[in-house]
Amino acid sequence: MDLIDIGIYFAYILFFIAAGAMFVLPVVNALRSPKDLVKSGMALGVMAVLFIIAYAISGSELTPKWISLGLKTEFGSRMIGAGLTTFYFVFAIAIIGMIFSEISKALK
Repeated sequence: MDLIDIGIYFAYILFFIAAGAMFVLPVVNALRSPKDLVKSGMALGVMAVLFIIAYAISGSELTPKWISLGLKTEFGSRMIGAGLTTFYFVFAIAIIGMIFSEISKALK
């Protein structure tokens, strides 16, 4: 076993520790403050509703270009469209939120 293998194994161990902490620490904080857990649940619900709306308005057409790139089903086309539309929704909401925040700070 050479030094590169040891480094790779060490990186794997650090990755799994970080991934575990990513799940464990929010749960520990949520148990201390249940109000934050409700807020997080509401945010996930809003994201789910946005995704459902985006899925409903997404197109399901398959062009020869998309088929040549490996997209084979209309469901896949709709999911890609829904993901992009959800991203655009969240991006617009974030921009509006930043503008509103700056204006409200300036008026105080």
